[in-house]
Amino acid sequence: MNKELIIRSSSDAVDFALLKDGKLVELHKESSNSNIAVGDIYLARVRKALSGLNAAFVNVGYEKDGFLHYHDLGPQIQTQSKFIKKASSPKFRDYNLKNFTFESDIDKHGSITDVLNPNQTVLVQVVKEPISTKGPRLSSELSLAGRYIVLVPFSERISVSQKIEDKEEKSRLKRLVKSIKPKGFSIIIRTVAEGKKVADIDKDLQNLLKRWNAMCKKIQKAQYPLKVLGELNKASSMLRDLFNDSFTSICVDDEALYSQIKDYVGEISPEKESIVSLYNSKIPIYEKFGVERQIKTSFGETVTMKKGAYLVIEHTEAMHVIDVNSGNRSNKAKNQADTALDVNLISATEIARQLRLRDMGGIIVVDFIDMNNAEHRKKLYDHLKEEMSDDRAKHKILPPSKFGLIQITRQRVRPELSIKTKEKNPNENGEVEAPIVLINKINADLQKLIAKGQKKITLTAHPFVCAYLIKGTPSMRTKWFLDHKKWVKIQPRDAYKYLEYHFLDANGDRLKP
Repeated sequence: MNKELIIRSSSDAVDFALLKDGKLVELHKESSNSNIAVGDIYLARVRKALSGLNAAFVNVGYEKDGFLHYHDLGPQIQTQSKFIKKASSPKFRDYNLKNFTFESDIDKHGSITDVLNPNQTVLVQVVKEPISTKGPRLSSELSLAGRYIVLVPFSERISVSQKIEDKEEKSRLKRLVKSIKPKGFSIIIRTVAEGKKVADIDKDLQNLLKRWNAMCKKIQKAQYPLKVLGELNKASSMLRDLFNDSFTSICVDDEALYSQIKDYVGEISPEKESIVSLYNSKIPIYEKFGVERQIKTSFGETVTMKKGAYLVIEHTEAMHVIDVNSGNRSNKAKNQADTALDVNLISATEIARQLRLRDMGGIIVVDFIDMNNAEHRKKLYDHLKEEMSDDRAKHKILPPSKFGLIQITRQRVRPELSIKTKEKNPNENGEVEAPIVLINKINADLQKLIAKGQKKITLTAHPFVCAYLIKGTPSMRTKWFLDHKKWVKIQPRDAYKYLEYHFLDANGDRLKP
């Protein structure tokens, strides 16, 4: 498995495309004017506390107040309040918590009005960016993420990532961390710490403690609200969370950003520094690596896959619905059960990719092709879980229901990524699908006609579209023949609008897919 990170820089934003074996799996954008991000820590003031919601609205400087629920306060909110008062004093300079006296934990079933008051100062961290009309979701249980560990102040625990399954390795890491853990802080050991030495983990810890001290210094004479600690830039945070030995290339088209990333990779993984390269060509970087094409073809309502199968993705107010279709596969089947399993496994892989790519959250219902075999249903369920194991977002997958539906819940911490696949209509007012998406629609319609058993098929389209379909070796028409064992006659029509096309039968009558 090869992973490539392609970074495109412009005057107002930086775009990040993560490719897995050449296929686009994640897409991120960091705008220069984005003023609030997951992981940012603010010294803020409580606007009002509502006992009915058992939550408080907190002013962090955003147009909408942040939402802080009682369960997100953390058990040591009283200790944090005491620390803020002391840190605000010019005489207070000892920011480590070694000699700091902790207050007792708050009641986990208590009320927000017993803990927070209007105008009270509080340290909060963004756990979910503003989405739609809602302000950011906040937490007072702060955490500073490093490469190998996460540092949590006002606590005394040591925990290990559940993805590290080796019990001996878990015990070893706990012993190492216990020997270096500062008093007053919890440490969460991340998955990438597996097999690392104490010197690597201690270096990470010292960097986090420096960030903690720098944050605390800003509390003195602070103007509320104030961002006291910003998350790393998107490139560094992605590398911190995603980078491993499977990365084969990091390509950047901006010299300043290239130097920054090269230094960061050299710091966290010196042996991999050579994979960072500066892209210098007249061809745009996203065009060169096929990212632009994948963006255009991956965000439409219909997503085509190999072997003729395709997905239909619909976004409703309450949930996302994904329908799995076999396309022309039903004609090639040795038996229906094996075909259903084959299509469902291919679809599960693509669905896992689509959830990450679009950052779909909430409830997702997938209508897979019905399978009567219990062993096949289990195989599909296990395969989907395996494909989603790389997804950093918290998610839960329920086994297939008796109707063949699989329900997924997935946490979303940023606004869902939605990219328009329509462009201005060159013939008239309004919008139409982009030309590259048009080819996918023609493919999907053709597969439906073949699945219905249609024998002779003629495609009529604008001369430009016809030229595209018959050019190259192999041409698109040749690929259709190899896939479906059916030769499609293509006839240009000068009178057609640019994106108009029709399928005809042997008598010249129009066919409906």
